[in-house]
Amino acid sequence: MRYNFLVVGAGFSGTVIAERIATQLDKRVLLVEKRDHIGGNAYDYYDEHGILVHKYGPHIFHTNYYEVWRYLSQFTEWNGYVHRVLAYVDGKKVPIPINRVTVNTLLGKNLSETQVKEYFDSVKVQVNAVRNARDVVVSQVGEYFYEKFYKNYTYKQWGVYPEELRPEVTRRIPVRFNDDDRYFSDKYQGLPKNGYTELFKRMLKHKNIELLLNTDYKEVVEDISFDKMIYTGPIDYFFDYQFGKLPYRSLSFQFETHDIEYFQEVAVVNYPNDFEFTRITEFKHMTLQRHPKTTIAKEYPLVDGEPYYPMPAEDALEVYKKYQKKAEKLDSVYFIGRLAEYRYYNMDQVVKRALDLFRTLAKA
Repeated sequence: MRYNFLVVGAGFSGTVIAERIATQLDKRVLLVEKRDHIGGNAYDYYDEHGILVHKYGPHIFHTNYYEVWRYLSQFTEWNGYVHRVLAYVDGKKVPIPINRVTVNTLLGKNLSETQVKEYFDSVKVQVNAVRNARDVVVSQVGEYFYEKFYKNYTYKQWGVYPEELRPEVTRRIPVRFNDDDRYFSDKYQGLPKNGYTELFKRMLKHKNIELLLNTDYKEVVEDISFDKMIYTGPIDYFFDYQFGKLPYRSLSFQFETHDIEYFQEVAVVNYPNDFEFTRITEFKHMTLQRHPKTTIAKEYPLVDGEPYYPMPAEDALEVYKKYQKKAEKLDSVYFIGRLAEYRYYNMDQVVKRALDLFRTLAKA
């Protein structure tokens, strides 16, 4: 059998593009996934206690792209969850991103919004040219809050301090002068009402899509007839590590189930300065599931393991550019997604990239 498209990877990128090609172009798609499940890192499942958990850490969908929200809403209802995060600093749990409550709690003050802004104006470091992730933070909130929230958390997460990382690592985290404690301020927020895995199942339920799990595409690519490939895996693996392995940070999760209704106040509590783990996630806050027990996950960053986060360092980017140049010369292979483009994307950005690529394919 001949397929019009071979799609490698059943995460958001691969699933969206497979669904669009199958339904809108009426083309045959073979979707190959090396893991034993669909959904990529957004995969969720019910654990042995019947609690819905995210296998690869918390995934909260948020976007300002109406097109993306409307597209995914064809396959799911949303539970309306709005994400809130606390950080454990100096024995206190305070809102993150930093807001007025955070400042007043740690400084022992009662500053107004205007006074909070004036405080940051007085302590922020003048940076002529922002060169790294540290510059971004100290130019906004000064040294004290950089030390309390960013310096050690970044080291735990990335294995290096912020001055060794590109500015975008910390640029996407806002600072607020009011009491807004939402982690994201996007217009559309929530989790799929029945879970991410169910969302992916609905997207892939089409006669033109064939799914192959537990399969490395390199083991079968020579035996498959297809016209074009859409590749969402690691770009260095595609080219057999010709220019060396690209560095990633990985994660390990320690799941615990407790015989209490709730373990902590919010879904996620960050630990920038204490313990070896970076954060604790309690899934019931996000899924809105009612259950007498609760499951949490402690998150430990790793050097080796599943590639989660492309390393945002200049030397890594230079290696990626070599792979990118080779990729651009291939007429029948499209590279898309966090691993294939060696770039950190939020879920909505991944979906938008896939929808944009589909439009390009449809025109062709």
